[in-house]
Amino acid sequence: MDSSVIKQLPNMLTTLRLILAVPICLMILNEDYGTVLWIALIAGLSDGVDGFLARKLNAVSCYGAIVDPISDKVLLVSVYVSFAIVGILPWWVAMVVVIRDFLIVCGALLYHWQSGSYEVTPSIWGKASTFVQITFALILLTDKVSPFLTPQSFQVGMWSLIAMAFISGGHYFYVWSKKSLT
Repeated sequence: MDSSVIKQLPNMLTTLRLILAVPICLMILNEDYGTVLWIALIAGLSDGVDGFLARKLNAVSCYGAIVDPISDKVLLVSVYVSFAIVGILPWWVAMVVVIRDFLIVCGALLYHWQSGSYEVTPSIWGKASTFVQITFALILLTDKVSPFLTPQSFQVGMWSLIAMAFISGGHYFYVWSKKSLT
């Protein structure tokens, strides 16, 4: 295979994750949890694999740097809204995810407009929050296929998701505020 094609693998995976948001959400809304679990697992794994391949193949690109976090946000926000629609999660929990990502995107745009540039570098807290969101979504889907969650473990997962949303959102706000003052 041509090396230029191989170097496009990370971008292909990122784009695939973005495209998979539609069938994943439709399957959640149709409560086809067995099928959606496998597709969501592939989408979740692709989040780590695309970055790993980009670094390993020396194929880091501007496209990937921009579309990767957009893919994460589109997929996760739409999944959590779908969870709320079918009653897997309370609406207010889905809104925490939506509002966090909305504020992060708005903050990045404002920072870009103010400073004229913006380097897309996710923080460790942002990565941790995304990991928690993906993991909790996969746990919720797995529980729909084969129930195992106790009410207590559901609460731990939900509050971990909320805590990471606030910690990572607050961290981005702090970093961008600090940068905008310099």
